[in-house]
Amino acid sequence: MKSNFKADLSKELRLSSLLDTYYQKHLKRYDFERVSELKKQLQGIDLILKDKQSGHFFFVDEKAQLDYINESLPTFAFELFYSKNGVQKQGWLFDVSKKTHFYALVTSIYSDEADVFTSCNITFVNREKLILRLHELGLNQSFLEELALDHKEVNGKLVLEGLDPKKEGYLYFSSTNKVEKPVNLILRLEFLNRIGVAKRLI
Repeated sequence: MKSNFKADLSKELRLSSLLDTYYQKHLKRYDFERVSELKKQLQGIDLILKDKQSGHFFFVDEKAQLDYINESLPTFAFELFYSKNGVQKQGWLFDVSKKTHFYALVTSIYSDEADVFTSCNITFVNREKLILRLHELGLNQSFLEELALDHKEVNGKLVLEGLDPKKEGYLYFSSTNKVEKPVNLILRLEFLNRIGVAKRLI
């Protein structure tokens, strides 16, 4: 087992130029600024969007499926918890220190030549709306935290009451194959669109 953090960071840097091209083309109502300051990135801000009409700012956290290059997955993993030095830590979805307004889920990332990303899909997810909808489904932070602690020896899929595992989502524990032992909420992109918390940009 090894942490892929540094490798992911390198891929993210290469991916960002492709993403910026898409933002320029498809987000005409907004000016955007890519964030390089580590402090802001740790607060869940990779991109700042500014509405040209209202002047309102929106903080975007880019989440890319960099482990699945040249694949098209119908789902996305939302990090609920991870382990550090044997202690369960808060993942990015419910982390109150994150200032994220929207997630930009980057999927179907294709690379036609080595180290060059040529196309991808981007789905924007309203973080606040997603958390609210999960709460309405009985999947709030405290419930999921208790569930994760009760099943910390589990490795693999755990079906959740309130979510159809085939059409909506489920929990996934990576207890043995990843250093951080993440507990992820796996949600189908189509489900996110259907419940009104997501919109496909491209």
